[in-house]
Amino acid sequence: MSSQEPASSFKIVISSGKRKTSVATATIKPGKGRVWINNIPLEVLPIEMARMKIMEPLLLIGDLRNTIDIRVRVRGGGWMSQAEASRIAIARGLVEYFGSEEIKNIFKEYDRHMLSGDPRQTEPEKWGRYSARRRWQKSYR
Repeated sequence: MSSQEPASSFKIVISSGKRKTSVATATIKPGKGRVWINNIPLEVLPIEMARMKIMEPLLLIGDLRNTIDIRVRVRGGGWMSQAEASRIAIARGLVEYFGSEEIKNIFKEYDRHMLSGDPRQTEPEKWGRYSARRRWQKSYR
């Protein structure tokens, strides 16, 4: 072998997260603490609330975040749904990458949906109606 490191020391973890109709895939590998969401650096993300939501798992692990790079690809849904799907994918990936029960417990204590996802779904539309709950209006009475 040349001056490269053996393949076993280079670890890559791929994880996914879902929220409503958004699906995020996070790739975590050794690096300098950089995070990209759909090839845009996290620091440049225009919506501050979404940026803070995505940063939550990174802030909870402390200085360990400076040892990895994260690339997230997220599709579908609205911007907040995408942010929460990205957050779930990052949190799951961090637990798998570091293999630490302590990190898992920190995430569960902070917000259990960070690892398990949010089970809420939209209610299906009923027959003979415009939407799930809305009925026809009556003009007599």
